[in-house]
Amino acid sequence: MVLASLSTGVIARIMHGEVVDGPVLQILAIKKINSAADSERYRILISDGKYFNSYAMLASQLNVMQHNGELEEFTIVQLDKYVTSLVGKDGAGKRVLIISELTVVNPGAEVKSKIGEPVTYENAAKQDLAPKAAAPSNSKPVAKKEPGHNNNNNVVMNSSINSGMTHPISSLSPYQNKWVIKARVTSKSGIRTWSNARGEGKLFSMDLMDESGEIRATAFKEQCDKFFDLIQVDSVYYISKCQLKPANKQYSSLNNAYEMTFSGETVVQLCDDTDDDPIPEIKYNLIPISDVSGMENKAAVDTIGICKEVGELQSFVARTTNKEFKKREITLVDMSNSAISLTLWGDEAVNFDGHVQPVILVKGSRINEFNGGKSLSLGGGSIMKINPDIPEAHKLRGWFDNGGGDNVANMVSARTGGGNFSTEWMTLKDARARNLGSGDKPDYFQCKAVVHIVKQENAFYRACPQSDCNKKVVDEGNDQFRCEKCNALFPNFKYRLLINMSIGDWTSNRWVSSFNEVGEQLLGHTSQEVGEALENDPAKAEQIFSALNFTSHIFKLRCKNEVFGDMTRNKLTVQSVAPINHKEYNKHLLKELKELTGIGPSN
Repeated sequence: MVLASLSTGVIARIMHGEVVDGPVLQILAIKKINSAADSERYRILISDGKYFNSYAMLASQLNVMQHNGELEEFTIVQLDKYVTSLVGKDGAGKRVLIISELTVVNPGAEVKSKIGEPVTYENAAKQDLAPKAAAPSNSKPVAKKEPGHNNNNNVVMNSSINSGMTHPISSLSPYQNKWVIKARVTSKSGIRTWSNARGEGKLFSMDLMDESGEIRATAFKEQCDKFFDLIQVDSVYYISKCQLKPANKQYSSLNNAYEMTFSGETVVQLCDDTDDDPIPEIKYNLIPISDVSGMENKAAVDTIGICKEVGELQSFVARTTNKEFKKREITLVDMSNSAISLTLWGDEAVNFDGHVQPVILVKGSRINEFNGGKSLSLGGGSIMKINPDIPEAHKLRGWFDNGGGDNVANMVSARTGGGNFSTEWMTLKDARARNLGSGDKPDYFQCKAVVHIVKQENAFYRACPQSDCNKKVVDEGNDQFRCEKCNALFPNFKYRLLINMSIGDWTSNRWVSSFNEVGEQLLGHTSQEVGEALENDPAKAEQIFSALNFTSHIFKLRCKNEVFGDMTRNKLTVQSVAPINHKEYNKHLLKELKELTGIGPSN
């Protein structure tokens, strides 16, 4: 058995700021310094045979090596990555060696004893720290600058930040407060507000990454205002003077026992020299859309696809908070010949322009499962990139522009009887012939149809003015309206649309019902405008409704048998309506012709 030679005297040099590559040291003892399972840290006594350091710590990602018994007494290791840091108020105190990567050279069971008679490194002789070579005699003398010059101070400050004195994220803990990290922002949430008995506030959070690990950082109130516009996803920053605390795993899935909170002293500085000591790019674990169908509900997923369809912007009010939300659903397709629905929220939904059918990359999107179908949704920690400059995106673009996506067969978001972008095309006659809607659950289909008749009678009702209630109100007289659901009287009401119309395709006609949002979209006016016209301006109402006659749309319809008294009636309800995309509709017709005749377009 051959034991590795220790790097004699190296500890004194390291602890006085010298950078030494791959020093070989011996572990003399290891001790847990706190017992919480989610934040345990280990302190080690480490030796180079001449000096020892009792102020050394393992980064949390190395805990598994201790758990596995790899770091027992007398083990010889090589330090592959480490930093030193002053622990104490304003950096005054003990200097700690923090080890983030190491390699076991000889297990302790082989070594069996301490090597040498090491003493504490503070007793290091001056010659151990002396420069290794004197300056040439003909070199020019270095000009001494008087202390206090601003230029000199700036140089010192910048060199301390930019020349390797930054700390790896994996080494951070509440036991040190003098540190600077250099990290890339991998995701950033929007600003969220709250209001409770203790007051009101706002916050945003971000995920930071360097080559050693990841950490979540959150900015509240004044810090939220100060830093939100400054910090951009995919940029690299120097960050210091944040508070650290144990991570709340309910809100973060990052592999770090701690999280950061911005304080009034927090400093954030954009890093422009990323080529020197580069920070890794954001990593994407891209999976084909077809694989999403086999993944668990609520799991996070990275994927990339072409935006083939864009849904309308939708607004709704949360019943519990009365806050208005905006969302938009888009359809992604990829080379696995699969399609999936992706939900965008807030500003991303409002500002999204998918008519050019861009490539969309999403990181950390959440899987939602409903009625057997699975869709994706962007959340607070998600990233969306439009037309990213990566090989996967260029390959996907070429595939789609050359006819890829024309015959997507696997609709991952297709519900069991559910209606969305993947709803089956069907004529009105076929829907009746197949007896859709007669089962326990409603059926869904879509068709291209023209509006024949729109009923103005009973096209609206007066509803509760509360934003989260649409219950019909009772006119109590004296300009008072009662909502039985809210058990309250109001001096006003809001209009809600309930429009019945006859639509037809080349096979048949059917009466369908459409509710408020779809009605507004079809009529091109708000429910308030339509209701006021119907009650006060018949000529304007006639103009609004007649403009809808003989217009063609793509209707997505819900079909269900409903019992009225002793009669069963097959009822159609418009789930959504969209203008005709003639290019896409022609592709559908060509596909049907091929299926009917067995002759492909190339024949």
